[in-house]
Amino acid sequence: MEKTGDIQICQDRHEEDVPKSSPFDIFIKQLQGKRSSPGKRKEQPSAIKKIFRGFDFGKSEGKDRREIETEIDNSGADDQSEKQDLSVEDGLSHLISEAESPSGEQRFNQFMQKVGKKPNSKNLDLSNCALSAADVTELASLLPLLPGLEEISLSWNGCVGGTLKALTIYLHHVNLLKVLRLNNCRLTAEDVTSLGEAFEIISQLEELDLSWNSNIGGKLSLLTKKLRKGCKLKLLKITDCNLTAKDGESLAEILNVIPNLEVLDLSINKHIGCSMKVIAQNLKNLTGLKELNLHMCGLKQDSLQGLDTALQHLAELRKLDISCNKEIGGGFKDSTVHFASLKNLEVLDLHQCCVTEEDMTILSQVIPLLSSLQELNLSSNKNVGVSSDPLLGRLRFLPKLKSVAISNCGLGKESFSSLAEAALHLPELKILDLSWNKCVGGNLKLLLGVLKLATEIQVLRLSSCNLVAEDLALLMLLTQDGHLARLQKLDLSYNNNISDEGWVVFCQGLAVFKELSELDVSLRPSSSRDCGMWFSELLAALTKLPALAELGMQRWIFSESQRKRLESFNQDNKRNIRFDC
Repeated sequence: MEKTGDIQICQDRHEEDVPKSSPFDIFIKQLQGKRSSPGKRKEQPSAIKKIFRGFDFGKSEGKDRREIETEIDNSGADDQSEKQDLSVEDGLSHLISEAESPSGEQRFNQFMQKVGKKPNSKNLDLSNCALSAADVTELASLLPLLPGLEEISLSWNGCVGGTLKALTIYLHHVNLLKVLRLNNCRLTAEDVTSLGEAFEIISQLEELDLSWNSNIGGKLSLLTKKLRKGCKLKLLKITDCNLTAKDGESLAEILNVIPNLEVLDLSINKHIGCSMKVIAQNLKNLTGLKELNLHMCGLKQDSLQGLDTALQHLAELRKLDISCNKEIGGGFKDSTVHFASLKNLEVLDLHQCCVTEEDMTILSQVIPLLSSLQELNLSSNKNVGVSSDPLLGRLRFLPKLKSVAISNCGLGKESFSSLAEAALHLPELKILDLSWNKCVGGNLKLLLGVLKLATEIQVLRLSSCNLVAEDLALLMLLTQDGHLARLQKLDLSYNNNISDEGWVVFCQGLAVFKELSELDVSLRPSSSRDCGMWFSELLAALTKLPALAELGMQRWIFSESQRKRLESFNQDNKRNIRFDC
């Protein structure tokens, strides 16, 4: 072996066998050159040799790599030399670590595979993945690898609560983020604080959903006080977060700094109604607001008055939901001055608001002026049916109506007849819900003209309407002429007066509903009945309904043979119908 300075190199192969120097070889030689010095030194196993012992570098250009054996004489080395050794060792350890560790893309893909989702570097949907606290920490470490990320959804992961700070400190790596969904994550006060602090970082955020996090209640100011003028939020949802009146005041204060807001959902926060007057005062700043959801917010009559004042500034409003606020009943007579100004309103939901006859007088004048209205829900307001004011008859002036829900409105034959006549002028009608109006039974013939003209109707709900066999026969007669061909959902439940003969007629004609996906023929609670002569007709029809996915048959009693036929139906016919029996 020939010595050259302090470095000895094995020469047991011919020069032509030596492979071409790789970048790694050059790197080693440079290190060797820096450590070379004249004179003999005591030979010691080097740090480099310790690192590479047993490490296989593979092949280079099809030939075996020459084994590197390097020995460095450390005798008499000074402190500077020892530091150089450590530097060499650290540098090579880092080199090896990077060579062995997976790339950023591989790490991201492995994480997404672990949680059962497809990788998407722009839309990170991890909703309902049973994420653990460790998963959230790992996700945070991946954010620097996703600079183009625009959406994050961690919804329906309870363990996210209490860990959000680990994520928010990395959000500066995804400053293009536009959508953040954290509903039902059991967020804590600390999480809300961390999220507030992150607002300065994620300045492009447009959608924030914090719904179903009850611990936010009483702590909303930890978030709102961090919002600054120029905030780009377009959607804010805080459904069922146990918000307090104080939270309502905090929310009112920020309405001045989020002028671009288009969707505000405060539904199912029963205590926020006490601060609705101050919220309504600042709603006037949201001139681009398109959806306002105040469902079940504990609104009172004075809340309605404040809201009406704000409506004159909300010309772009498309959807207004003030349903399930029973205490606003009686307040419409003084609070609908500006309702008629909502020329772009498409959806109005007033169900279960305990409207009075006086309210109906006002609504009969205002609602027909909403020329863009497409969906109207007046359900569970008994006075809709008994009022002498012709609201239902005036629906003819709303030709764009696609959905009319008048369930449980105490309709009488006169009001039902008025509705039927008005519906003749609703050519775009797709959804009609008349459930829980007993007068429909035996009088379905009044809707004959409507059901003939409503070629687009897709949903028909007639639950608990006291229907009789003649009503079902009428429906089947319509289908023979090609009507109701696009029907997708049909609810005939809780109509116990229909005879077996009526069900036979119905099942014999059922096969014409080629697009039907849901059918409910369940009986009333606390009742039961044998499923007799029409059962075979039903099974025969099901084989001809390719779109049917769900069949409700609660409280019908099946014989042993009938139950077996029902249980084997899907397998025998290669179907996947869910039988709710």
